[in-house]
Amino acid sequence: MTSVSDNRPSAGGARIALTAAAVAAAGMLLFPLATLGRGGTDADAVLLHLGGTVLNLSSYREAPLPPTATVLGLGWATLALLVATVVGALRRAPWLWLTALLAFVLAGAAVLRLDATLSEQVTRVVADTTLRPGAKRQLRNFYAGGGMNLGLFLPLLSGLIAAGAGLSGRTWWYERFNRLRGLLVPVSAIALAIAVGAVVVLIVQPAVNLSGAPLSLAGGWLAKSDVVYFVYSALFAPVTSLGPLLDSLKLATPLIFTGLSVAFAFRTGLFNIGAPGQLTMGAVGAMLAGVYGPPALGWALLPLSVVAAGAFGALWGAIPGVLKARFGSSEVINTIMLNYIASAVFLFLIGTETFPFLGRTYTLGLKAEGFEARSELLQEGARLPTMLQLLNVGNGGQIAISIGLLVALVAFLIARAVLKTRRTALALLIAVVAGAITWRIGVPVTVAGSQLNASFLIALLCVAFFGTLMWRTSTGYALRAVGLSPKAAEYGGISVARGTVLAMTIAGMFAGLAGLHYVNGGALDEYRLKGNMPVNVGFDGIAVALMGQNTPAGVVVSSLLFGTIDTGGLEVSRQLERVNKDIVTVLKALIVLFIAAGGFLSRRVTDPPPPQLAQAMASGPPPGTALTASQAATERATPSPNVGQSSEDITREGGK
Repeated sequence: MTSVSDNRPSAGGARIALTAAAVAAAGMLLFPLATLGRGGTDADAVLLHLGGTVLNLSSYREAPLPPTATVLGLGWATLALLVATVVGALRRAPWLWLTALLAFVLAGAAVLRLDATLSEQVTRVVADTTLRPGAKRQLRNFYAGGGMNLGLFLPLLSGLIAAGAGLSGRTWWYERFNRLRGLLVPVSAIALAIAVGAVVVLIVQPAVNLSGAPLSLAGGWLAKSDVVYFVYSALFAPVTSLGPLLDSLKLATPLIFTGLSVAFAFRTGLFNIGAPGQLTMGAVGAMLAGVYGPPALGWALLPLSVVAAGAFGALWGAIPGVLKARFGSSEVINTIMLNYIASAVFLFLIGTETFPFLGRTYTLGLKAEGFEARSELLQEGARLPTMLQLLNVGNGGQIAISIGLLVALVAFLIARAVLKTRRTALALLIAVVAGAITWRIGVPVTVAGSQLNASFLIALLCVAFFGTLMWRTSTGYALRAVGLSPKAAEYGGISVARGTVLAMTIAGMFAGLAGLHYVNGGALDEYRLKGNMPVNVGFDGIAVALMGQNTPAGVVVSSLLFGTIDTGGLEVSRQLERVNKDIVTVLKALIVLFIAAGGFLSRRVTDPPPPQLAQAMASGPPPGTALTASQAATERATPSPNVGQSSEDITREGGK
């Protein structure tokens, strides 16, 4: 997209707005507008179509349905604005963004009105004294499960997209949108993965109909499309409540570590496939320090375990780095082989109590009693506290989460945006002061418990370390130079061998620290090293790094996405018969596939020329650069036109 001066959207922006608005308008007509209620165990629902038709697929045949006139009126108004947006996109009208934004606003108003109506139904059920407690609970859950469906979700999403595309003709907006161009590939990959996943769900999962009534062709389509919406709403549902959100963060924490490990190596031109082995060795180091460290150290055992986990992982990463720097061997092969060695060391240490050697049997003594492969429990001083323990400022057994960290983060972002000089240092100081002042202010919550532990904070510190080292230090500049062009870096005086070893060492440290989550954090229900530690998150780190575009912030966001859908996949498995948590694996694989095939987006979209150059090219070649008829004939007759023309010119000049 290029900037123009008359506030009309660019041609590319108009096409994006046209596609988004047309898809949303078609979706409002083809898909259910809203869900008026949903069963608690089988994903059965009462569906509302824009035409006013109500399709009851649930077993609650006698449940009174909420009024829908206002929601339908707002839906029709939204559809009219989407049609106007389509017309505006075809004409590249300057007001295109306004109709798209109004469509978003009206769709949002319809969602709010629907939620308020369902809340009123829940209130009536609670106040009804004629209902038995069991029936009251079922009806309350029935109405609470309702909400928007695809017919309202698509206008919400498309309205924002079309509004942004419609503003592409304004220079100020164009410049800010252009800064987000790096998100095009991962966002497009996620969208395509969701679309393909939706087709998979449509094929494998039959419509859920507990009403007993036969479905017409249109009713069957509405029921099938509701299954798709239910699957994806369940996958992303953990972000709406505290308990599942904490579970998502727990699953995301090791992914942040391994994603940083792979991303750091990628940034330096290396491919680290050894995160599983580095994680395993980091966990072994954390266990050795936490179990067999001197008890007299007390609380100092925890930092000792952190150092040990990072050191063991760094060592396992440095080995392939040294082999590549010294002998030129492939780090891909070496890291894969070291994964097997790390697994063997892991099983040797805690898989058995004795081992034979040269005809004699020796006792290792690291395995705990019992048949299960596990170590002894860590000492109290080596255990990481949970995040609930760290953030709880409540009294008398009540859990109240401090808002200090959130206030500190907001203060940091605002201060860094406002300050002109020494932004980072002063913003950090302001954030620390703001967080300290508001630390004792807590928000009461009700949560049964969570295994999210302080390794999450260590992961965020690693994110900050990654960004500071890579983009704020001379060492990071040298590492990036080695990754972009080793020969040019060496010509500029940078040691490629040193950079290779350092990069793999730091990458191994990141992956090794992930072992803290499982050993010191008790993420596997016990504070010990266990044989069922999921080292496959090391391979998941590759997908996380790719989707995060090898940036620290991108790794965090993609880890949170994967953690969220992993948690939501458990709910999908519980509710549906044919679709289980394997749909999460399918989505991850599709996301990686589409990111790896990033060429499906044109270079004109992902990396366009500057607007000034594009306008100059559109206005034609500069005066005096066009070939004459005789010069053009010479070009066509010469196998290598540029060389031939240059030779003729040299000959002509030499004869003068």
